[in-house]
Amino acid sequence: MDRLETLRLFGRVVELGSFTRAAAERDLPRATATHAIQQLEARLGTRLLERTTRHVRPTVDGQAYYQRCMAVLAELDDAEAALDPGTRPRGSLRLDLHGSHATRVILPHIGDFHRRYPDIELVISSGDRLVDLVREGIDCVVRAGQLRDSSLVARRLTVLPEVICASPDYLREHGVPVHPDELTQHHAVGFFASQDDRAYPFELIIDGQLRSYQPGGWMRVNDAECYVACALQGCGLVQLPRFRVEEQLRSGVLVEVLGGWSAPGLPVSVLYPQHRQLSPRVRVFVDWVVEIYAARFGPLTPANL
Repeated sequence: MDRLETLRLFGRVVELGSFTRAAAERDLPRATATHAIQQLEARLGTRLLERTTRHVRPTVDGQAYYQRCMAVLAELDDAEAALDPGTRPRGSLRLDLHGSHATRVILPHIGDFHRRYPDIELVISSGDRLVDLVREGIDCVVRAGQLRDSSLVARRLTVLPEVICASPDYLREHGVPVHPDELTQHHAVGFFASQDDRAYPFELIIDGQLRSYQPGGWMRVNDAECYVACALQGCGLVQLPRFRVEEQLRSGVLVEVLGGWSAPGLPVSVLYPQHRQLSPRVRVFVDWVVEIYAARFGPLTPANL
């Protein structure tokens, strides 16, 4: 088995967690697959995989080697595809999607992406944490909020209108704020970023100027689903994209407040490392996800670009 085939086999063993499944997928005897990985480990002088009777997991060195290998193999696939523009994009595309956007916007349409590009295998992780795209071998991410990593290429997808709301029980007990200055007299469910424990204030535009407010409160979360759940339980005011609570607002289990003042809006972008921008897999996914967001939220206006 040549070196490239060994690397591809190693990648599938890591992803499937099984020598047997990886060997069957590549139409190899299990003994051949096991021997190839043992030779790879001997050549590198380090153990790449921890083997038990039930699972195969990468070691620390194995995980680092896997991520580098996947980047190398992706670059090779892209180089070959670039020489033949008629070739359909193929190979593995590793995505990391913001939780709410994964479940409510992107994944409900992912079958359409597969029909268009059946030779692309998607590997999707989801959450609200920031990821190191290069170190973790991620090709592309979708994230909400202001961008801080200038090393990434970003394409704006939309700007989401935001709303401040609370449960009827909370408003009955604490009153309805009628002016933004009253926010400091209220409880809010705090939202913070996992990676730096930074709390996000409420933001409104007052007389053309952006103003921040930090209400009090007794609870902070770092997950969008928990944020909404706490609001429904009467834990305090929340500020979040309107699309996220449209159903709750219609049914009356959440009530909008301070609707006479606009919020700056929450930008959503798709990001990828600079060295991946010519990848056919990344390019077709970015173009497709731009279509999905335009269909869901409308095309971007010049002010939101």
